[in-house]
Amino acid sequence: MSSAAVIRIKPYFYIHVLDNNSNVSRVEVGPQTFTRQDHEKLVSGPDPMVMIPPRNYCIIQNPVQRGEKGGLVKDEGGQIKIKHGDEEIRFEQDPFPLYPGEKLFGKVTPLQVVAPNTALKLRANRDVIIDDHKYLAGDEWLFKGPGTYVPKIEVTVVEVVNARVVKPLQALRLKAKKRFTDAHGVVRKAGEEYLHKEIGAYIPNVDEEVVETVNAFVLTEKKALALRAKQTFTDTFGKARKAGEEWLVTLQDAESHIPDVS
Repeated sequence: MSSAAVIRIKPYFYIHVLDNNSNVSRVEVGPQTFTRQDHEKLVSGPDPMVMIPPRNYCIIQNPVQRGEKGGLVKDEGGQIKIKHGDEEIRFEQDPFPLYPGEKLFGKVTPLQVVAPNTALKLRANRDVIIDDHKYLAGDEWLFKGPGTYVPKIEVTVVEVVNARVVKPLQALRLKAKKRFTDAHGVVRKAGEEYLHKEIGAYIPNVDEEVVETVNAFVLTEKKALALRAKQTFTDTFGKARKAGEEWLVTLQDAESHIPDVS
């Protein structure tokens, strides 16, 4: 900070000047030679403007208020109004100065690239509408790759979720955390367990957890499975089984078999 009466502001630099008569701070942007008046005080600067290159973003705390046409909103005294306690994400644009009260949170950061077979677990920290879908504060959902995630102030990235690979003769034993509709349109109840048998990469829903990976039993002419139903259900062969019922699965039924969770 300088107390000189003449301040040379280089290109892409700025200063904050306080008018002691009106007690209002303003921004002076370079390149220029600024002559400070007796009733004026240099508050900060010269500081470099914030530069956001392509595919980057930054977070501004206490952002300025803007009108419908994008102009700055000022109070009766001429001071620029700011959104106290709020934040704003800004993307690629021309270099810009920070107005009095604004702060750069952290640093300019590259956009996050989500790789194939991975996803970002997101949580809404306030009500928000994304792609015509309304999320309430506390809701969680997935942003699946491949793609570039564009951050929002209303959304927090909880974690990166990696896909689980289901190999032949394997299945994933899943458990529903709460009532939801799975990828196949089946309504799952909280605490319900079920199998996912499709071969390939699978990214668990935010409302389900992977209990374990289950391997199939290979059946032969001399080897069969003796099963007992823990509850009434319909097995993979379409037969209704009652709780406590016992039966055999032999080579005539299938070459391999993964017992149902029931």
